[in-house]
Amino acid sequence: MAAIRVNLTADAYMVCLTHALSTEREEVMGLCIGEIDTDKVVHIVSVIILRRSDKRKDRVEISPEQLAFATSEGEIIAALLKRPLRVVGWYHSHPHITVWPSHVDVRTQLSYQLLDECFVGLIFSCFNEDKSTKQGQIQVTCFQSINQSPEGEAPMYERMEIPLEVTQTDSISPACMDALVELPKILSQEEQEAFENAIRAGNGDQLNNIYNGAVFTKAICDLLEVMSGSLLQTLEQRIHRNKDTIQRLRQEKEQLTKQLAVP
Repeated sequence: MAAIRVNLTADAYMVCLTHALSTEREEVMGLCIGEIDTDKVVHIVSVIILRRSDKRKDRVEISPEQLAFATSEGEIIAALLKRPLRVVGWYHSHPHITVWPSHVDVRTQLSYQLLDECFVGLIFSCFNEDKSTKQGQIQVTCFQSINQSPEGEAPMYERMEIPLEVTQTDSISPACMDALVELPKILSQEEQEAFENAIRAGNGDQLNNIYNGAVFTKAICDLLEVMSGSLLQTLEQRIHRNKDTIQRLRQEKEQLTKQLAVP
């Protein structure tokens, strides 16, 4: 039996969306951490951002080594949040294209479902424009693979949408905060690896090295401007809001204390 619904916490959604918006040139990916209740409802509370060894604009791949790493990381997150958590799904981005999964996505999803029937896939479509309003548009879908062929015929798998609900959270969980902090580091490591591969492919050509060095420097500067700067500003704003909330609650406490003191 397939999953009947997915509940995605707001802080985990923020991490996924931040990751998806980190680049419009290639797809990015990660794994979802959560739990599945007895009603086949998937509860996603955190994510693990995966480092890409091969950047492609039209597909992503998760290696067995990354799945093993995510499993161990899931155990750490479970201990941190004191809940029986594990890997329950995967997510990836669709920059400049439709939110619907490709035939490759459907096949990838099927391979995971063979291991866990409630395993789900999330797709974040971004860097698109609403044709009527000319405004930026972000779409999210949740899906599984389902066999649409009649019994006795060769299987033909297609996407099946799973209802998705983003649930409100009062704060960012420690696991999601760690993922946000880790994101710029992972992206810079990807750029570093791409730079080193380009240098090796250049066979010591000095002009090639200068060019690739300039490309690497620009990529890191863009990362600092677009990702690290925006992330730091968002967290600072959240701190200010939290301080305002604390001040307001203290004032309410004082008022209630005075009211209780009146005979």
